[in-house]
Amino acid sequence: MSELYHPVKIGNVELKGNLFLAPVAGYSDMAFRSVCIENGACFTYTEMVSAEALVRKNLKTEVLMARACNEKAYSVQIFGGEAETMAAATKIVKEKTHCEVIDINCGCPVPKITKTGAGSALTRDPDRLYTIAKAVVDAAEGTPVTVKIRSGWERPTLTWKEAAQAALEAGVSAITIHPRTKTQGYEGHSDWNIMKQLVELVDHKIPVFGSGDLFKPEDAKKMLEETGADAVMFARGAMGNPFIFRDTTSLLLKGSYEPVCTEERIRTGFAELERLVKETSEQHACLEMRKRFAAYSKGIQNGAALRAQIVHASTVADYHAIFDEVLKG
Repeated sequence: MSELYHPVKIGNVELKGNLFLAPVAGYSDMAFRSVCIENGACFTYTEMVSAEALVRKNLKTEVLMARACNEKAYSVQIFGGEAETMAAATKIVKEKTHCEVIDINCGCPVPKITKTGAGSALTRDPDRLYTIAKAVVDAAEGTPVTVKIRSGWERPTLTWKEAAQAALEAGVSAITIHPRTKTQGYEGHSDWNIMKQLVELVDHKIPVFGSGDLFKPEDAKKMLEETGADAVMFARGAMGNPFIFRDTTSLLLKGSYEPVCTEERIRTGFAELERLVKETSEQHACLEMRKRFAAYSKGIQNGAALRAQIVHASTVADYHAIFDEVLKG
């Protein structure tokens, strides 16, 4: 099983392992990425950043791109529907962050993104995907560029093959596929057979990363075994469970893992809260952590009662009042 866990190269970037944190809108901030790294994530992506906002010098957008305290290598994901704007944004990303990789979002199914020609609209428009990817690759000047695609807009018309070919021709250094259609959103099941076909199509020219329906370590092991993907990318499966990286590493290397205890889950939640307070403000951090602590509390004793209190927490003191008794055990 140990061969399933291995180093990965994205262009000139060498990574120690193949368990990645996906770009998750509203979740993949510095605080969350940092706790995922502490728990074994080998590579991390920012939440998606608007190329248009970058070009317009939106300061809030710049915060999304900042490197976390323990990130040795990370990727900034950008989205946009115009090649010129994406190229200009790429130069800003390089100037402001010195990130190791730049990722192009060609998969987001949200209407406000797709109506601008960005996100999964690019998966169904390979010509535009090529133009944008080529513009970003050229502007990146040696920084590896990757793309994340979906299987297509809707069945039966799937365009992942054409999208992947366009990305390859544009000179990208890796392709991630979430094998759901745009119309599926996050419903139903992802089609891992498409991922396997993409791996065969790319034929080791560049790495292929897999995303979709990875909620436990066994899912990651199965994806690697069944599809031949070079790496897996956890998204929803890591929410409230950054330990999934540690557990998956143990499963792949040793064949088993020990789930973390309740106290460690809560302490990790507080570590994330404290970092988020430093990065933003107590008010913002405490509101944001309501959904995150709700996720951390899943599966622990009296979790439902805790969640009923979490939704009203507004200060760090509120969270301590809720969880300190749990920590005392």
